[in-house]
Amino acid sequence: MSVERPWRVTRCHYLWSREHEPALSVKPGATIEFELPDPSDGQLTPTSTAGDIPGLDWERIPPLVGPVVVEGAEPGDALQVTVRDLVPSRWGWTANLPDFGLLCEDFPEAELKVWRLDPVTLVPAEFAPGIHVPLKPFLGTMGCSPAKEGRYDALPPRSVGGNLDLRDCSVGSVLWLPVEVAGALFSCGDAHAAQGDGEVCGTAIETGMTAGLQLDLVKAARLRLPRFEVSTPVTRHLDGRGYDVTMGIGSDLMEAARTAVREMIDRLAATRGLSRVAAYLLCSVCADLRISEIVDRPSWVVSLYLPKVIFD
Repeated sequence: MSVERPWRVTRCHYLWSREHEPALSVKPGATIEFELPDPSDGQLTPTSTAGDIPGLDWERIPPLVGPVVVEGAEPGDALQVTVRDLVPSRWGWTANLPDFGLLCEDFPEAELKVWRLDPVTLVPAEFAPGIHVPLKPFLGTMGCSPAKEGRYDALPPRSVGGNLDLRDCSVGSVLWLPVEVAGALFSCGDAHAAQGDGEVCGTAIETGMTAGLQLDLVKAARLRLPRFEVSTPVTRHLDGRGYDVTMGIGSDLMEAARTAVREMIDRLAATRGLSRVAAYLLCSVCADLRISEIVDRPSWVVSLYLPKVIFD
């Protein structure tokens, strides 16, 4: 998609704060080109190995680009973010990070997968021989500054957005964010080339990206939490050959989710010859966690959908 962008932003920061100096000020309706580094902020490269993970500086993860002032934005308004285009870099990474992810107790050791990506064709990327993951670029983090004074970690999401990891909020989607400070102070980052709903190991296909976003205002929206809309089917790139589904059943949704993922890891190890940690990474980038049933107390059902289209 060809988009005219009169504005470009590259400045990074690493914490949410209303005190950040703006990188840019624009009128409502402007489209901005954000140049996003990969979520390691350049600490990982195409030649990195798992041995580089313990040395990561977590104070630089993830880098956020911005903030951008939208003129006229006031507390109580909503910032309307239209995703115009997303172009990933030519490589990405997926990692198991110690003490991070849904099954961190099961996988205490660092692991790293480096991917080759085609930003033009978005051809499915090879995970291993016979396994290719369809790409669907999106931004893991889009948010406004919180009103409360201080500096806040960029990893947890908040009512004003942030690290929401919305796989379906891709090109053509519209996201609305509550505005809590004058000017909104919008920032974005944490670019992904593909991710399963749940991002179970804690990372997706993390990559650098050029993002074209249009920023507009809805005055006096009184939005309490973010919301978004999509205008096209969200799973068509994965639905073609159906899914293999495992389940977790129990009275605790988090434990049921862990069980569903463990069942799929065991299945992939047994049927595809993958190591358990490789199966864990694969689930994170393309398998979707879903709450299948939450009314038949005392047991709920969580399912993990693995798309069969990834297998040659």
